[in-house]
Amino acid sequence: MTFAWKAAGLSYNRYLAVAARVVRRSLKEDKRLIAERRGEMELRFAKWENGKMGEPKPLAEANAAAAVAAASSGSA
Repeated sequence: MTFAWKAAGLSYNRYLAVAARVVRRSLKEDKRLIAERRGEMELRFAKWENGKMGEPKPLAEANAAAAVAAASSGSA
């Protein structure tokens, strides 16, 4: 017998994220807002060069900038 999340092609982490989002959305307004804020996260990274940490940048912004750079270099 396989688990439903495995049969659906989800990883366990993705299954937990979906389940948590469903639970948060089912709460009453005041508790839902608090729970949704707790569920948000922002990943940041810093590039290290010569043993020194560079400026920390949000991962979403860096991914968007890399996608734009890849699209412009690919179409040229």
